[in-house]
Amino acid sequence: MKHCLILASIFIFFSSCKQNIVVEKTDYNILNEQDRASLKDELLEDRFTNLLPELMDKADLDMWLLISREYNEDPVLKTMLPATWLNARRRTIIVFYRDKENNTLERLAVARYSIGKSIKSAWNKEEEPNQWKALEKIISERNPNKIGLNYSTHFALADGLVKTDFDELNAAMPTSITSKFVSAEKLGIAWIETRTKKEMELFQKLVKITHDIIDEAFSNKTIQPGKTSTEDVVWFLRQKVTDLGLETWFHPTIDVQRNNEALKSHIESFSKAKDEKIIQNGDLLHCDFGITYIGLNTDCQQHAYVLKDEETEVPDFLKEAFVQGNRVQDILTANMKSGLTGNQILANSLKQSKAEGLRPSIYTHPLGKYGHSAGTTIGMWDSQNGVPFNGDYPLQKNTAYAIELNTTVFIKEWNKDIRIMLEEAGFFGDDVFRYVNERQTAIKPIKID
Repeated sequence: MKHCLILASIFIFFSSCKQNIVVEKTDYNILNEQDRASLKDELLEDRFTNLLPELMDKADLDMWLLISREYNEDPVLKTMLPATWLNARRRTIIVFYRDKENNTLERLAVARYSIGKSIKSAWNKEEEPNQWKALEKIISERNPNKIGLNYSTHFALADGLVKTDFDELNAAMPTSITSKFVSAEKLGIAWIETRTKKEMELFQKLVKITHDIIDEAFSNKTIQPGKTSTEDVVWFLRQKVTDLGLETWFHPTIDVQRNNEALKSHIESFSKAKDEKIIQNGDLLHCDFGITYIGLNTDCQQHAYVLKDEETEVPDFLKEAFVQGNRVQDILTANMKSGLTGNQILANSLKQSKAEGLRPSIYTHPLGKYGHSAGTTIGMWDSQNGVPFNGDYPLQKNTAYAIELNTTVFIKEWNKDIRIMLEEAGFFGDDVFRYVNERQTAIKPIKID
């Protein structure tokens, strides 16, 4: 009993040291669950109707076969489930058959149920109890030239066919069918990375919400110097997301750079295990934060500065450092050209940045259906000479990216290096890049009244 009382006292003591940040209810016009479901299914049907035929033709596949079991879903198949299907059911088999000559695309489910309104059930278990036999019949009747399966050595999101399903499929099908199996890697990547016009309308709103939440986190509504900790702000972000009925695909981070502390190494900076610090006047704050909504994901890093009592604006030396961060962004996005690989874009951007006297590090990744999504990789923080395989994939049109990078700047006034770390959602269209919802062009000042 004595030990319990001691533990309770310790808990109360530490709880009292934490700032109780009130998360205000804000109207971001976030849809209710039913309207979200309707929009999700509308976006999915648009992709099936207007995008998938084009992608299958480009990949030179006339049949795409996806197989998953409940709670062990192929990452590609998971993006094809309607709003009321939170998971696959039993063993779910989807067959897409593209007849290019007649410009048709069949969407069939070798499953007990239709998969929403977009994929119709094509298996009557009472007539054919064996699911594999039913699949064989569907394939044989259509006699495709190539059957794409989701396996890939280097792209995890295109490698969703698990060994058990692959083995059973091969054992159940005759050689006349198995001889047509090929990797659907390019098709799987294209499905995940390609953004439609309707999706981009939603994505712009989602990025705006992300920016608005960061604005609230980096404000005097949330931060009180000498009291608020970095962890307080982290959990403010998590709670805000939850209260809005949204989700986050990774745990956010808040970190501090200040004049009397040495710059952390890249491995420390990129570690998710951040040391908790009490925020003080004169701190340069940095966040890494993203949210998930109706099948899309954001990823954003921005900076704020806590003004000292005598300051009315961010110091000029920090403003000038931030300009250098924006410049690296400009160089990278200007070098993004369709057909170039991520490694080529990386090398060109680093060469140009260094020629201008900058000290850059670039690690930009695809963004959309997943946070770290499928598509070309433009550097990694620990692979600045290029990324094998994933970085050799060419940049495609109508894709979205987290323009993620940093530049190191020496601050004479602090007698040390700082790192300007930026990340913003961008869209690469018809050889033209644009930010999905603008970008940060100045450090946010936090003025304490």
